Amino acid sequence: MTIPTATEPTAPAQTITAPAPPRKRRGWRREIIVSLILLPICLIWIYPFLWMVGSSLKTDTEIFGSVSILPEQAQWENYTRAWYEANIGPYFWNTIFITVFTIAIVVVTTAMIGYVIGRYPFPGRKVLVVLLIATLFLPEGYTIIPVFDLINQLGLSGSLWGIILAESGGAHVIQIMLFAGYFRQLPNELEEAARIDGAGFVRTFWTVMLPLAKPAIATAIILALMRVWNSFLIPLVLTLAQPELRTLAVGVYSFQGENMTDWSGMAAASTIALMPIVIIFLLLQRYFVEGVAGAVRG
Repeated sequence: MTIPTATEPTAPAQTITAPAPPRKRRGWRREIIVSLILLPICLIWIYPFLWMVGSSLKTDTEIFGSVSILPEQAQWENYTRAWYEANIGPYFWNTIFITVFTIAIVVVTTAMIGYVIGRYPFPGRKVLVVLLIATLFLPEGYTIIPVFDLINQLGLSGSLWGIILAESGGAHVIQIMLFAGYFRQLPNELEEAARIDGAGFVRTFWTVMLPLAKPAIATAIILALMRVWNSFLIPLVLTLAQPELRTLAVGVYSFQGENMTDWSGMAAASTIALMPIVIIFLLLQRYFVEGVAGAVRG
């Protein structure tokens, strides 16, 4: 007699599948085509800057006698002549002094105006925005006479503080709209929490909202830096009686004489004048993109 034995159930066989081959990145052809189109455009865009840097190391004869950007032999004395003989050194420090204080005033005032426009509805806000934007189409030369008269009446003519006041007193519409768009997209709960904690309007702005706008602040700093550092008309008019107060933009213009122009010295002085802007932009470019993107989303 045989006794049947129970057989253990067998586990189903597992099928091992080979990993799928990685998919090819989509759109790689389009990226290559776009890069090939943008590369020559970028080279054309940056060529004047490269030509200026190369010309700063050449002689006047070599500048107009050769199409090469690189000099045959670097003429470093051009920078020495520009810094000392043409007083670019004092002009450089004048420009730094004017730029630092002007940026501080511009960033604070435009941030406050942008905060009010972006966060608080009030009668006539749209009209105010339209009037601010309309000032973009007003040439600077049309306002230089009243600005010069105002600076004279305040007793600041012939001083660096007069130039600072004149440079920071404009509308600065781009910065205002930048802050307005950035503050508009911040959540309302932040202001409500600050109000519950007993913070007023000014304290809420300084301690809560403004620290969150670091990308917008960096963008406003870059825009104000480029405008003030390269400003020519206002410093030229306000320093006619005192050449020692000239800025870099006006100082570079002094290389052009009545009978001849020191092209190599002018190129060296222009390189000295532009390098701080290039360096600061490279350091703050990430915040610049974030600030513009945040304002556009707002």
